[in-house]
Amino acid sequence: MTSATLAKGAVTQAPTIRSRVRRSRIGFLYVLPFFVSFALFLLWPTVYGLWMSLTDRDLAAGAEPKMVGLANYAEALTDPMVWTTFGNTVLFTVLTTIPLVVLALVAALLVNMGLPGQWVWRMSFFLPYLLASTVVSLFWKWLYNPELGLINAVLGAFGAEGQKWLQDPDFAMAAIAVTTTWWTLGFNFLLYLAALQNIPGTVYEAASIDGAGKWRQLFSITLPLLRNTTVLILVLQILASLKVFDQIYQMTAGGPDDSTRSILMYVFDTGFTGYRLGYASAISYVFFAIILVLSLLQLRFARRSS
Repeated sequence: MTSATLAKGAVTQAPTIRSRVRRSRIGFLYVLPFFVSFALFLLWPTVYGLWMSLTDRDLAAGAEPKMVGLANYAEALTDPMVWTTFGNTVLFTVLTTIPLVVLALVAALLVNMGLPGQWVWRMSFFLPYLLASTVVSLFWKWLYNPELGLINAVLGAFGAEGQKWLQDPDFAMAAIAVTTTWWTLGFNFLLYLAALQNIPGTVYEAASIDGAGKWRQLFSITLPLLRNTTVLILVLQILASLKVFDQIYQMTAGGPDDSTRSILMYVFDTGFTGYRLGYASAISYVFFAIILVLSLLQLRFARRSS
């Protein structure tokens, strides 16, 4: 290869390198707003909250916070209210996750069958999900009203005795779980419906030719092909239920007798009512560690089952 050829190759390669560097700079400018937002609203609060959990930060005290090390974490692990509210949160998660998976699947199967008035069914299942938590909570509080509520009125019409749904510790959490199921069913319904519509129709045609009926197709084709979607919905639903706050705060404020008080409500009360921001931060990170462990276990189980 002659020197003239090498020189020509270097000349043609130089603009290419410069153009790549230029494109890289332009690409960095496009993602810069995301990195700034990520650092300001996620990374910095996370680091600051971790630092605060190691201090005795108190809104009512005028002095500068002092480092207390792991004292807040030791207190959180031995605080009975932490474990009581965590148990309430787990109970709520169990009461909502199972019906929100099963009912969403049933609703998606019914709509996917080709029932007349498809848009009506889709809208009726998904529309509640678009409502604000305040609207949903107020609406269901009226339904649960022991004197004027529609639920007790219907029970009375059939000769059954009405209940104080939100005032009785035996019914309050279940009542909130019913409200949450009605409210958030639409999101899981859409995920299942999209997954069902992605299953090729030729699979069912081949099964029909082989003599498989509808129930056989459901358990041998549909449900196995929906396994990944079901795992995704389970993970998302468990994480969402563990973080419950809005509807409980608006419907019962954690009562009666702390029977519906979630762990995030306890964090809120500790930090903004008791003014112990350092201790509230420590509880938050203990809860975060529990959620992280549960998420890792779910992902490991999902990989094994897939």
